[in-house]
Amino acid sequence: MEEINTNPWFISRKECPACSSGSFRTVYHSRYDESPVKDYLLGFYLPQGMIEFEYLKDASYHLCECLKCGLIFQRDIPDDVLMERLYEHWIDPGKAMSRHSKESIGYHLFLEQEVIKIIAYIRKDPSDLCFLDFGMGWGDWAIKAKRTGCDSYGTELSEERIKYARSNGVKILSWEQIPDHSFDFINTEQVLEHLPQPLQTLRYLKSALKPDGIIKISVPAAGNIRRRLKNMDWNAGRGTRNSLNPVAPLEHLNFFTRSALLNMAAEAGMKEVVIPLGMQYKHLSFRGGPRWIMRGLLDPLRRNILKSRNYFLFRNV
Repeated sequence: MEEINTNPWFISRKECPACSSGSFRTVYHSRYDESPVKDYLLGFYLPQGMIEFEYLKDASYHLCECLKCGLIFQRDIPDDVLMERLYEHWIDPGKAMSRHSKESIGYHLFLEQEVIKIIAYIRKDPSDLCFLDFGMGWGDWAIKAKRTGCDSYGTELSEERIKYARSNGVKILSWEQIPDHSFDFINTEQVLEHLPQPLQTLRYLKSALKPDGIIKISVPAAGNIRRRLKNMDWNAGRGTRNSLNPVAPLEHLNFFTRSALLNMAAEAGMKEVVIPLGMQYKHLSFRGGPRWIMRGLLDPLRRNILKSRNYFLFRNV
């Protein structure tokens, strides 16, 4: 018999959030307030701030797979109240800002390169371009776009992050204000995996694009996700071959296989576009240290040739 959610701080999704199919199967489930998931949550959130298990009483981490598009998603997800507790209290804003302030020069140069590559692909003067960084975090990408000369906007839920981005010249929009604008490019970097309704969100963002505008979607990748889910090694560290971070409880509500992401874009009436390899390498910087130089060299191959990165550009069909 299928377990029913009775926790008032969780909402149960009745269909796949990427294709709206009601046909899915349970891959894994375990209570949040019992091992092994409880141990994972303690190890993950305590270093960042805190955790309140009273919000998780009788709730389960219920992981499902869509039988139509292959999306792997958490059936029961935090409501707005629990989301606010998680992102604004469990994750301490002061500690998050401290980590952000320690980002390397290579990281910032890498973001700058990406903005320049996109401008080159669109083939317009930066002063004629209007960009939106949706779910911008601290606004680093939007700040780079502004400094390159673009009209730069951002959206974010965290007040601390909004203050930081605004102090660096980023124009802040609310969810409701997005359709009042028309963008050449919308950046969603590590965002759609966190959202309750990614397909509806993509359609909403598409409505704010210029006719030839582009949306970027970058989400976690794990080509060996089947093996990881078979092992369910909660002790595996982030970035290791068995890491469960791509399906992190409470936060990574959706895990997109490449086919699921392409299918969702098609459902939204969008098609993939690809920046040619030559254009990507033309704007490669050899500054920032070995790690970021190597990433700059390898990422175009991973995206264009190996298809091992969940990084896509989409425009209207």
